[in-house]
Amino acid sequence: MADITWLIGGPQGSGVESAAVIFAQMCAKAGYFVFGKREFHSNIKGEHSYFAVRVSDEMIRSSSDSVSLMVSYDAETIFRHYSTVSSGGAIIYDLDLEQVKTSDVNTLDRYYVKRLCADLGDDNPTVGDVLRRAADAGVRMYPVSFKKILVDMADSHDNPKLRVMKRMYNVIGVSLATGLIQLPKDLLIGAVMDIFAKKRVIADLNADAATYSYDLASNTMSSSPFILPGIEKTPNLMLIQGHLGTSLGKLAAGCRFQSYYPITPASDESVYLEANGSLKNEKGESDSVLVVQTEDEISAIGMMIGAALTGVRSSTSTSGPGFSLMAEALGWAGINEVPVVLTLYQRSGPSTGLPTRHGQDDLLFAVFAGHGEFPRIVYASGDIEESFYDTCACFNYSDIYQLPVIHMMDKLISSTTMTCPVFDPSKVTIDRGKLLNDIEGEYQRFELGGDGISPRSYLGLKDGVFWNTGDESDELGHITEDSVVRQMMMDKRLDRLDMILEQVPEIEQAVSHAAGEYTIISWGSTKGAILDALKMLKKEGITVGFVQIKMLHPFPVEYVRRLLSGARIIIDVESNKTAQMGKLFAQSLDIPIDHYILKYTGRAMTYDEIYDSLLDIINSTSPKRRILTHGA
Repeated sequence: MADITWLIGGPQGSGVESAAVIFAQMCAKAGYFVFGKREFHSNIKGEHSYFAVRVSDEMIRSSSDSVSLMVSYDAETIFRHYSTVSSGGAIIYDLDLEQVKTSDVNTLDRYYVKRLCADLGDDNPTVGDVLRRAADAGVRMYPVSFKKILVDMADSHDNPKLRVMKRMYNVIGVSLATGLIQLPKDLLIGAVMDIFAKKRVIADLNADAATYSYDLASNTMSSSPFILPGIEKTPNLMLIQGHLGTSLGKLAAGCRFQSYYPITPASDESVYLEANGSLKNEKGESDSVLVVQTEDEISAIGMMIGAALTGVRSSTSTSGPGFSLMAEALGWAGINEVPVVLTLYQRSGPSTGLPTRHGQDDLLFAVFAGHGEFPRIVYASGDIEESFYDTCACFNYSDIYQLPVIHMMDKLISSTTMTCPVFDPSKVTIDRGKLLNDIEGEYQRFELGGDGISPRSYLGLKDGVFWNTGDESDELGHITEDSVVRQMMMDKRLDRLDMILEQVPEIEQAVSHAAGEYTIISWGSTKGAILDALKMLKKEGITVGFVQIKMLHPFPVEYVRRLLSGARIIIDVESNKTAQMGKLFAQSLDIPIDHYILKYTGRAMTYDEIYDSLLDIINSTSPKRRILTHGA
């Protein structure tokens, strides 16, 4: 069975992501399953960035603790990641780095240097020192002069400028790795040409560098620890980046207005819609998405609400600090029963926190944001595939129940590149709820009675005049402070939360992936690492249950209770410190949580961490709260 993790690192802006995309594309086209994760600093350029790509001939959904093959053309990558390379693994590195000391690398922060020096017992170790430590642990070394490769290319092309084009180091690195593990060369050249397709001269130069480096590795690097010659492809799979799930989901769902203010990691979604939102309807007519970059997040949510009042499916996308600014207007949408979808890409807070790192820190904030009481749905996707279909469902929920829907995503999903089934738009249905096309008789926007969901007019509809205000209002929308009307309006709005749990299919509220005496409860992007860990345990004859809760508000109390009826030990898995979903679980059910597996370093959980933690729980050697720490 093939299951390796390939890692490349370098200074931010040096082409690390391009190299990783090339490698991921090759492996996917060779028939393998791929899961890639990018980690980067919040500065624009210079600090350490790395990309780990896990490759397997079985379905995979998460990252691993250990690295099988590392490529490094800078010293910091070696200093930071040498210890993660597994015994029997390999490191391809630039031999010119061997004498570089930690003190020579300005971007190594002092906290890491202190831990590294203590581990090695050396006040100022060199790259050579850590490589020898890795070699002693069973890691194979493949030194190559990246500089010499450029010099040889410059001579062969009679182009002296190539001697200093260090930007090509990333392509050289990925090509050396490809030659070592014997992936077909034509896949490498095809991927390189795709990445640089817009600049043919650059593409040709990089293709030449790829060919030279591939041949060098395949001819001179002996005893490769891993061979990936390619396998039969699984049909109907695609390689896709995380933010495309919600982007394409919004297009399929009929969203035609999106406002945003740039913020990591949410901006990628809006940038994609800006570039790819020009559509044609069934009649061949233009049906584009209008995307507006606003001056701040307050304007973004205001524009979204305004667009929704015209009857257009409208959304915005933001992260924690931006969502903070949207809280007041969220309440305005709630009291006026305006259907909007807010995609919340979580990252680690509080305040600016870790702006480019992972966390599930905003769940309780999403559930309780805004003063006063008003209805909302808080819904979480577990992976890219889910996010496409969930986005479409969120728009339907918003229209049918006339309320804001907060769709919880996070940095891990956004930064993931993985193979998953091709999205099927034919599975998408669009339900606009009680949106009117014409008016008969006197129209009251907030009419009482019935099921509490009033027929909805939109701006410009003949005879569909209505009033909106941030104050409490009567059926027409006129301000009132009458106590009886106030009570009826509050009941009208909030009673729909019970209706949601009655009407939304239970499979959309929570998913039971497996049942067992030991059962995990979790939400969001921990799904992949949990499923991969459970697969490992199952191969050893150990069955652990897993209930993924997707509808987090209103909380599906009775359905979750039924799903957990056979469980004896409940284990809460989350990427935050305070077990926020566990708090919602505890306030909703009288079922105790026996163990917590938590991580809040800003790095995503790996399947190895969860696997080890579950084994300890089963063997009764685990504390009640297990805190995970893996990740550079």
